[in-house]
Amino acid sequence: MKAKRNYIIYGLMLAAFAALLLWIVHLGHAYDGLGPGAAPSGEDSPVGLLYDTLTINLKHPLSLLLLQVIAILITVRIFSYLFKYLGQPGVIGEIVAGIVLGPSVLGHLSPETFAFLFDPDSLVPLNIISQIGLVLFMFVIGMELDLGVIRRKASETLVISHASIIVPFLMGMGLAYVVYPEFGARHASFVPFALFVAISVSITAFPVLARIVQERNLSKTPMGMLAIASAANNDVTAWCLLAAVIAVARAGSVTSAFFTIVLTALYILFMFYLVKPFLRKIGEFYNKQETVSKTLVAFIFLVLIISSYITEILGIHALFGAFLAGVVMPANLSFRRVMTEKIEDVALVLFLPLFFVFTGLRTEIGLLNTPHLWGICALFIVVSIAGKMIGATFSARLVGESWKDSLSIGVLMNTRGLMELIVLNIGYEMGIIPSSLFVIFVIMALFTTFMATPLLALIEKIAGYKSRKVRPTRNGHPRILISFANPESGPLFLKLVRLLYGRVLKDAKVTAIHYTIGTETNPLNASDYSKESFSLLEPEAKRLGLRVDMRYRVTDHYTEDLCALADDEHYDFVLTGVGPAFLRSYLDPPRRLNALLSKGGKWLSPGLTQDKIRVLFQNMHSAFGVFVNRDIDSVTDAGVILRDERDRSLLSLVGSMSDRLRVELSSVNGDSPFLDKDSAGKSGRFTIGDPQEPLAARLKGKQLVLISYSAWQYILRNERALLHALPSFIIVKPQEGDR
Repeated sequence: MKAKRNYIIYGLMLAAFAALLLWIVHLGHAYDGLGPGAAPSGEDSPVGLLYDTLTINLKHPLSLLLLQVIAILITVRIFSYLFKYLGQPGVIGEIVAGIVLGPSVLGHLSPETFAFLFDPDSLVPLNIISQIGLVLFMFVIGMELDLGVIRRKASETLVISHASIIVPFLMGMGLAYVVYPEFGARHASFVPFALFVAISVSITAFPVLARIVQERNLSKTPMGMLAIASAANNDVTAWCLLAAVIAVARAGSVTSAFFTIVLTALYILFMFYLVKPFLRKIGEFYNKQETVSKTLVAFIFLVLIISSYITEILGIHALFGAFLAGVVMPANLSFRRVMTEKIEDVALVLFLPLFFVFTGLRTEIGLLNTPHLWGICALFIVVSIAGKMIGATFSARLVGESWKDSLSIGVLMNTRGLMELIVLNIGYEMGIIPSSLFVIFVIMALFTTFMATPLLALIEKIAGYKSRKVRPTRNGHPRILISFANPESGPLFLKLVRLLYGRVLKDAKVTAIHYTIGTETNPLNASDYSKESFSLLEPEAKRLGLRVDMRYRVTDHYTEDLCALADDEHYDFVLTGVGPAFLRSYLDPPRRLNALLSKGGKWLSPGLTQDKIRVLFQNMHSAFGVFVNRDIDSVTDAGVILRDERDRSLLSLVGSMSDRLRVELSSVNGDSPFLDKDSAGKSGRFTIGDPQEPLAARLKGKQLVLISYSAWQYILRNERALLHALPSFIIVKPQEGDR
């Protein structure tokens, strides 16, 4: 009643407001015609006026900028996903998206759309915003740089990183000498041109390399750590070298650039010996605080902006100052992590795509319109790859790495990606690199980054080919792999494996692995995720007296990676788990639109869907189990449901269960000859269920049920109502060759 009265009051209030508004407008008509153009002519229709208004608003600078951002973000996300699906770093897709939106594709296919969307007069705001994004990105790169890693491997990384700069740098200088008359003579003197060509072929993209190492789960291996440390050292050296090159290019000669280089060196010393200690004190103070205050965040941004401003004024570009500001941030990981999380998503998701597209607008592949120019492009690619491979591979071999690891480091140091584009854009804006050479370098950056993942896979395949043997067990003891998502599931999986294997488990090789889905996980966060993932499993392993190999990995391809790991390390049994949604999808299948969305997004889901589980069962060569938890607690009685003779091998897998539990064997086919008294083994706690009794009745009182994969398929086709009666259960497929 009170609500009804309130609505009446609200209606009367609106009516009074409308009446008074109309009365004032009526009185105001008396002033029409007193001012110039005060009244509409009445010749334009309301629809015409609306059309004119919308047209004007559509061409407004802010509207056009927002439309550009919308088009860029949608295109970049699509291409990033496609390239990640192909097993490539998402940054390659983002670079390609920039080229697609540029004159090479969109400008060629739809010149009118391209001219409207990227009108030259509208590009200034886009360029400024993209430069701000680069400043933020370089700040994040500086914060992600762990100088401690460089110090711990100082001797090796010094040799590898500098060899991977010196060799391609010299080859780049030679290449610049060859192409200067054609590409550089009309744009700059030889020294700045040669220096920019040399730095362009010798730079390594530390962020891309780190993502590839992380995605291939090499970050904890000696080779992976050495590659990351070498790339970090390379990054620091290359940016200092780039600062010197910019100073020389702007001054016109090495002598003229001397004062700029001296001032830059003094500024670096100031940042490391005065600013860094001061920031360290702030970091120590922050450790005692629960949150980061807005005042502190504002101060950090102020340091970033001032540093960028000073280096821009010095003539060595604002990006160097942003990178330096990130490097001198407090070494405390939690402090860096918080600051990185505040900046990284905005910089990477919103601002960087604008830079890729702005680069794409400068990349007109049609400029390479002769076989000669494509030959020059191939020459640049060959020299770039050869310089890095020779410098990095042989230096890694000289410091004691194997040929496999040395070649892998050579391939990884060849990734150029985003850092190459930054250098190119600086050279282009300074008028040193012409448009045709800019296109050649962009193609080279894409090619060298794209080749990294397949070449690493090829090296691993060739190196591992001779070591592949028939699947063994270690000294006759089983090799078990458990893969879990939630930290709470780790201890439970250990208990399940102990129920299955009993006393045999003490001598088994047990590996526990946790995957984080999404290779864009920040390396700073990945370290913490790794510790949190095993925080509950580790004490449980000690309580059970088990030695467990704990591993943390990041992936975009969980099913493929789990199958590959099981194959490569010859595991006898692999156990993973699914959430409540898995069983719910069978009990209450989605319909119509929900079904369509579910099917379309099955590979986007971070969890294990029906389709992903089916892929695992089809491709896993080891014995494979999927645990479905329905609030399991203590287990005293268990059931085993098989289908036919092909499942007999599972009896050896679960034979030791009867040492701890009362186990009842059943078949979905009722009375099955293969379930005889010999199947029950020596233990009297191992019994065969009455075939005349319904399966649902036999499940009563059981806390855990083991179901063979073939029996599971039979239940889904013929006895789906049985799913309601199931307690917690494990679907198990026997190892290939045992069926």
